[in-house]
Amino acid sequence: MFFEESILKRAQKKELVEVHFHDLHEYSLTRYGSVDDYPYGGGAGMVMAVEPLANCIEKLQGERRYDEVIYTAPDGEMLSQPMANSLSLKENLMILCGHYKGVDERIREHFITKEISIGDYVLTGGELAAAVIADTVVRLIPGVIGDEQSALGDSFQDGLVAPPEYTRPPEFRGWKVPDVLLSGNHAKIEQWRMEQAIARTQERRPELLRESSKA
Repeated sequence: MFFEESILKRAQKKELVEVHFHDLHEYSLTRYGSVDDYPYGGGAGMVMAVEPLANCIEKLQGERRYDEVIYTAPDGEMLSQPMANSLSLKENLMILCGHYKGVDERIREHFITKEISIGDYVLTGGELAAAVIADTVVRLIPGVIGDEQSALGDSFQDGLVAPPEYTRPPEFRGWKVPDVLLSGNHAKIEQWRMEQAIARTQERRPELLRESSKA
């Protein structure tokens, strides 16, 4: 399972973060523990019921304060690096995974504080989206990754995609590492990286530069 094999497991072993899973079936009021029902007004698909969701959220909120109650939704705010940066500073986050045709709207109206989408597409369930959010946020917590400066140089941290990276050997099959990276001149190397990041952003994600110019 993702949470048991990734950097999140390492973060938990270091006791830098806690990850808990909660089975909504345990909060169901039906005989068979169902958590979904047919939508009012008809139509295909099922909707996650209001009662088990409300019961679970309220129980957890009674145990600790949550900075955000997040719902993974295709129509939510698009996950971004600035959003991940902000969430990494929070203490407790609750993530509700969407499923079926979604959740009863009353849950969104009365409990959810933030709705997040990881892209303009629909997944079978929100578990993968929750894993993406968790990984994006947890890796920013100090001590989780070995080189904390590495996270600061990731794509999107400065509104640009990352520049190209190279490692040994300096030449492979006639393909050479740019001379500037072997020069030892750190000022020129940083200038080269910035130029490359801008050029690559212009080529691959020009909308990021347009958004930056509006800010």
